[in-house]
Amino acid sequence: MKKYKLLFHSLLALLIISAGTSCKKQLEEAVPQDQLVASQLSDPAALQTLYTGVYATFRSYNSTLFVLGEMRSEIWTDGLFTESADGGYQQMYDHNISALNVPYGNWAGFYSLLYQINNAIKLFTASSSFPTTTKNQYLAEMYGLRAYVYYTMAKTWGNVPLVTTPITSVNNAAQTYVTRTSVDSVFIQIKSDIDQSLTLFNGNNAFPSGKRVYWNRIATLVLKGDVYLWTGTLRNGGTTDLTTAQSALQEVENLQGATLKLNTNYADNFDPTKKSNNPEIIFAINYELAQAQMGTFSEFTVNSIQATTLTFQQSPDPTKVVSYVYPYVGGSNRCGMNQAMITKLTSGPADQRLTSTFKVMYGTTAPYPIRGIMLTKWIGSTSGTSQVYNNDFPIYRYADVLLLMAEAKTKLGQDPSSEINQIRQRAYGTAYVPYVNSTADMNMQAILEEQLREFIGEGKRWWALRRAGDKWVFAYVDPKYLSPATVNSGKGPTLELPISLSMLNNDPLYTQTPGY
Repeated sequence: MKKYKLLFHSLLALLIISAGTSCKKQLEEAVPQDQLVASQLSDPAALQTLYTGVYATFRSYNSTLFVLGEMRSEIWTDGLFTESADGGYQQMYDHNISALNVPYGNWAGFYSLLYQINNAIKLFTASSSFPTTTKNQYLAEMYGLRAYVYYTMAKTWGNVPLVTTPITSVNNAAQTYVTRTSVDSVFIQIKSDIDQSLTLFNGNNAFPSGKRVYWNRIATLVLKGDVYLWTGTLRNGGTTDLTTAQSALQEVENLQGATLKLNTNYADNFDPTKKSNNPEIIFAINYELAQAQMGTFSEFTVNSIQATTLTFQQSPDPTKVVSYVYPYVGGSNRCGMNQAMITKLTSGPADQRLTSTFKVMYGTTAPYPIRGIMLTKWIGSTSGTSQVYNNDFPIYRYADVLLLMAEAKTKLGQDPSSEINQIRQRAYGTAYVPYVNSTADMNMQAILEEQLREFIGEGKRWWALRRAGDKWVFAYVDPKYLSPATVNSGKGPTLELPISLSMLNNDPLYTQTPGY
């Protein structure tokens, strides 16, 4: 049995512990184990821990979600940094990807997460331990999460195995063999899960917790807009799917008010002290001092030596030295932006998004050359003499809604300026210059330029370029790394990722991703 553990399903069942905890206890209280005792279906505390366990597991995919959604974009290509390059990040932004050089094996481990979600759906459905409203709420969240995970996988690999029920035992290797389901069939399942989620939410737009770290109906609506924009653009869904996307996003826009809106201060989206009922956050991965800290971005900061030899200002001012401004920050500087990207982002009018996202670092002696950037969006807070990386990581926030709606309107031949201008006005304040509706290409470029600045470090740029359409990928990504020629070469890289040789050897039903 043990030899099958690393095969496709990564079978990780949950032994549900009877803890007597409330439904919104800390995520760390969920402890994954090996099997679920059937009698515990009647134990609400056990099922409660299963529920929070899904979110604890989801949190462990933060780094994967970031890398898949951003590192193949133009943001970090050939960046300036002061240590050796991070090989994993470099492989993605240089698109050094082939059948023999695969970034992620075993589907990036997503089937372990899907097992837990499928298990939760199965057991919540069978259980009578919860009131119907609670049971439907939990199921609605699980269907939304499953749709989001499969959407991420479909965007990454195209055809992926579609598994919607937990496998409880494996007696031989052949039981683990599955085929890659066509991407169109995967999207049918994704859309079905979205519909099921909305049905189970039954019109309830409340956020399950003050910190908005549990999936909710608004998150499902935003995901619906996101998915249908993708299929409308890239999967022959056309006007029908684009209209569906617009309708879902319009429903969210109609909810704009005190509890759902853009924060006036962009930095409030990431401030660890402003998590409770943050009006811009729709769904985020939660980090707390007493639970877990965000470790994804340690290589976008500095080590102790760099902290004393780099400064945030081209001057001898000692108060601008990195170690003075951030005395407790640790990490390394192994990933950065190139000079062209730094110039592009910093040469325009003052943009509060950028000042709250990164700081340019210079040498401490004249002529103070640019040495790189420090990503400060996830810098967290201090606790005594320690830096605590306790920012939440947004999956969706209200800015997503506006830019997705602008994209839907553009693709439908409508005027997206209202949504673009809401984003611009918050960013530039008194220097804000309204955008005026133009051609479809000019509108899309304006959207992508705002998207770039709005979401640096949030794992969304690559997906935004892909969803906009292939020509926009090739317009922004350096053609020496990715171009129509590489996509059509048969050797990669393409817009999707290959699977590893070990995966192909372990499952005779698998086929390689087209284009490799």
